[in-house]
Order: sequence, then structure tokens, then C-alpha cells
Amino acid sequence: MNDPVKHVELRKEEEPGSPQAAASPADTGAAEVRTALTALRGEVAKAVVGQDAVVTGLVIALLCRGHVLLEGVPGTAKTLLVRTLAQALDLDFKRVQFTPDLMPGDVTGSLIYDNRTAEFEFREGPVFTNLLLADEINRTPPKTQASLLEAMEERQVSVEGTPRPLPDPFVVCATQNPIEYEGTYPLPEAQLDRFLLKLTVPVPSRDEEIAVLQRHAEGFDPRDLAHVKAVAGAAELAAGREAVRRVHVDPKVTGYVVDLCRATRQSPSLQLGVSPRGATALLSTARAWAWLSGRDYVTPDDAKALARPTLRHRVQLRPEAELEGATADGVLEGILNTVPVPR
Repeated sequence: MNDPVKHVELRKEEEPGSPQAAASPADTGAAEVRTALTALRGEVAKAVVGQDAVVTGLVIALLCRGHVLLEGVPGTAKTLLVRTLAQALDLDFKRVQFTPDLMPGDVTGSLIYDNRTAEFEFREGPVFTNLLLADEINRTPPKTQASLLEAMEERQVSVEGTPRPLPDPFVVCATQNPIEYEGTYPLPEAQLDRFLLKLTVPVPSRDEEIAVLQRHAEGFDPRDLAHVKAVAGAAELAAGREAVRRVHVDPKVTGYVVDLCRATRQSPSLQLGVSPRGATALLSTARAWAWLSGRDYVTPDDAKALARPTLRHRVQLRPEAELEGATADGVLEGILNTVPVPR
């Protein structure tokens, strides 16, 4: 995620005797939760080098109860990143390798006939977990991709007309390769819109890659995460979500978010702009980022910081703009530079 969402800075302690120094118990509890969630980056860094920005994006998604699309070339530790985050959060984790022959029931679960009882019983699929890694989601046909739609939106799975609730929290982290298109089934716009964020997982810098090789030379085993400690859990995430809901949003900031999204619908480079769901998503991620930054109010800079990861997968370039070398991030950057910022 090559965006300003890179480092979460907590607010400095207020000077003793100042009006802000006498914090309420709720504020104190929220600060402790924020500190615990911020510590996740340090734990994940024990296994994954140089992906702090992506970890921050994943934490924002967890606070907003949203899903994440991770895009990066093979070998950038996308799977290890999600596994390590689940370990540091003490959450249940399951991985599904999406392939052309994967069936919807392989993801959601299905009814199995039991000879002993002469009845059908439901056998849960891997979707019944806290953190689901949908690996290479664009390598499975649309009918299997669509098996996640109800789970992502309603947080339940319906089999033979019976709804079955999923655990809380429940987040889908889907991965896809941006450079290989043979044998793939691109996600339709309606399903892309269900993802809260699209995070790009970059290739590490030279120094970071040297650190990766050094770890492997010293015997690092990516399958063994025993050294990663759980620094937060479902309770902290629930408390964090409640704190984020209390973050104040000024009407001017709300108007700014709407203006950004409406500008995408009027851009000559785009044939599909951001939907109202995208505007709601941007406001949610901006509130989470503001809270992680130690504030109880949202600024226009919060919306600008989260605009690209929240909106890049919700817009569609015109063919002629693509031929001219335009990118979704480039168009969004132009919109951020032209839409007036409220004071």
C-alpha cells in the first residue's frame, strides 16, 4: 500500500494539569486498546520484513469489519503476512487455495448424509473462521467466487435455505497476482465493491531483502510462528470498533468525502466511478485511521490518506485512458489534487 498510511503515531501524553490530562476510564481503555493494536506491527515484523503499511491497512479493515484484497507478485509473503497477523491476534485462521476445479461447497460447507442416523448433517467449510485467506481468488470460476458474497456481506452462509452465522470477527483476505492473467477469472465489479480495501504488497527494498535473506540464512522457518506472541485479540478488536464509532465526523468532512466520490463519476478517464457504498467505506476507513492516529475526530487528511486503498478497486478506467498509460491511482491522485479541501 504505497500510501500515507504507513506509520501510526500515537498522541503524546498531555501535560499534567492540562484540561486534557484527566482522561475518562473509557478514554484510558481506548488508549490501551490502541497501543495493543499498534503493537501488532512489531509482532508481524518478527516474521515478515518491511510490510508495516499493509499491516496497518489490515488492522483498519478489522476495525471496520471489512474485507481486504491483497495484490502483489508471487513471493512477497502475502500468505505469511495474514497467517502471522492471525497469530498475533490469537484468531482462528484458515486458508483456501482457489483453483479452477474448486466448488462453492468446498468453501461454504455442505450437507453430508450420515448412514448411522439416516439424516443429513452440515459439515462446515473453511469459511467458518475468523481470518479466511482466499489465495489467488481470481483463479477460480465466478460461481465459486460468488460463494463468498453472502459471507462477506451478511456474515452468514445459507445452505439448503438454512442460514448459519459466521464467527465474529470474520474477515476475508483475498490475494491475486497482478501480472499473470492466463487461466484467471477477473472479479466482477460488484464483488470488488464488497472489499473494503485493496492493498498493494510491494517488493521489499534492497535493505529489506538483505534482511530477509539473513533471516533465512540463520534458519528462519516461515511455517513456525511460535516466536510470534498474541498481543491483542477479539475483545480488543471489539473495543476498538466501539471506539472508532465514537470518532466525530464534521459535516464538512462528510461533504468532502462525497465530493471526492462524485468527482470520480465525472472524471473523463473513468467509465465507472465510486458507488455510495464506496463513499461509506472511505468515511469508515478515515475514522479508523483517525482513531489509530490518536484523535477522536476526522480531518480531510485522513480521507486523503485512505482514498487510494479504499477507492482504487471501485473505479474502472476507460479503454482509451488505459492505452494512454493512465492508472486508477494516478486518476485518484489527480482528483485529490483538484477537489477543494474544507478548512
